[in-house]
Amino acid sequence: MKKAMEFLKSCGTFYLATVEDDQADAAPMPRVRPFGAVCEFEDKLYIITNNQKPVFAQMMKNPKIEISGMAGGKWIRLAAEAVRDIRREAKKAMLDANAGLRNMYNEDDGIVEVLYLKNATATICSFTDAPQTWTF
Repeated sequence: MKKAMEFLKSCGTFYLATVEDDQADAAPMPRVRPFGAVCEFEDKLYIITNNQKPVFAQMMKNPKIEISGMAGGKWIRLAAEAVRDIRREAKKAMLDANAGLRNMYNEDDGIVEVLYLKNATATICSFTDAPQTWTF
């Protein structure tokens, strides 16, 4: 988990994919957007979002996500289930670890949401090295 978190931090921006299945044709549609904040809390990898955004609703309906990012000529692919953590302590840990987010959120604002990654598999790849894979 720590290696995946450090790699995501080194990416700066990474991309989170969810599924939206309320399209007119009823076929699930992938949705991808940039993220940039992670933290470790209680030996779990956390991400943060706003409960007013479609990404939050998508994760609540279908918690299976994928994350991808690139840094230093390598890239990560991380598949996991996003699990909502409503505890103030978890929100505080994320905001403390990513101080720039305090311009937008606080632990008690009613919109900030933190989610930890469960049943995760992370693979770091490059064109020159063998892939490295971890589960957590």
